Amino acid sequence: MQQRFRKPLFVSVLASSILLASCGDAEQAGSGAGQQQQMTVGIVTIASRSVDLTTTLPGRASAFRVAEVRPQVNGIMKERLFEEGSMVTAGQQLYQIDAAMYQAELASAEAEIARAKAAVKASKSRFERSKGLLNDKAISQQDFDEAEAAYLQAEAQLKVAEANLSRAQLNLEYTRVKAPISGRIGRSQLTEGALLSVGQAQALTTITQLDPIYVDIAQSTSDYLKLQAAITDGRIVTDDDNRAEVTVRVGEDGNYSTTGELLFNEVTVDPQTSAITLRARLENANHSILPGMYVRAEVGTGALQNAILAPQTGVTRDPRGRAIAFIVNEKGEVEQRYLTVERTVGSDWVVTDGLNVGDQVIVEGLQKIQPGMPVKTEEVK
Repeated sequence: MQQRFRKPLFVSVLASSILLASCGDAEQAGSGAGQQQQMTVGIVTIASRSVDLTTTLPGRASAFRVAEVRPQVNGIMKERLFEEGSMVTAGQQLYQIDAAMYQAELASAEAEIARAKAAVKASKSRFERSKGLLNDKAISQQDFDEAEAAYLQAEAQLKVAEANLSRAQLNLEYTRVKAPISGRIGRSQLTEGALLSVGQAQALTTITQLDPIYVDIAQSTSDYLKLQAAITDGRIVTDDDNRAEVTVRVGEDGNYSTTGELLFNEVTVDPQTSAITLRARLENANHSILPGMYVRAEVGTGALQNAILAPQTGVTRDPRGRAIAFIVNEKGEVEQRYLTVERTVGSDWVVTDGLNVGDQVIVEGLQKIQPGMPVKTEEVK
């Protein structure tokens, strides 16, 4: 009979031991969960500062100067004196037109000058003698008037001859066709032996000045109006001349860039694109930018005052596309904030609503947190 009562007593003791062990494991699990909630996250403390703003816009390059070379006298082209595609300087001779006829005209004009001078000398002597004879009443007033008129007419003929000489000299000079500007010259449209005429429609060649170079940039009217409103409100500050700096990048990787300044913007809007054209002038010493080339232009729009920047690593998006940041509030707990972001500056978002100066934005450990969780913070540099 005693052996029957020993087995239930043993079972009771065993059950109590299992219960105590389970309670101990639960306490350890609860303690471990508490330690996991006190995890350390990396934060960045928000501060305000002035930010130089830029906007990237598409643009097309256009030549600084373009000159079409045309003849200014008639004649036969005798020689081409430049290499196609080379650089030429202003005043450099490009073509030689047959000058034989113009040399003859110059010689004739010089002879006419000599004859006119002789006529002036003779008529002047006669006019001087007539003055003395008139005083002595040796000649009539009519004879004196005729001598004076002959002298004045001879002087007029001399001036006409001098004008003809200048014209002949100029025509002879025009037989040497020269470059009106410095730049890169294109191909010659005509060859030696071609008949040239004044006012012909076809240009002999074209010279393009590539340094500096213009870039025409298109900006939408909405962006333009937003910028003007920000300037009026004082959020964006520009210089007195509003000569913004422009950086142009070319190539697929943008591996070449050059800088310049914004000159002006058009006062009319393109009705087809609703865009305003801005013109910038940039240095192009190595001629990497060619007229007609598509470029990306970074235009400085001013300085944004008291801007609040949030690291992009600390800003996420919800399924609706709204910007979200997690901050550590005054209680040391994770808090979710919805943000209004305007643009990026480097690796930061410009935040216009949702963050204040001094907020601690979580940038590390975002995968392990949730709103309301107490955390420890460590400033991330």
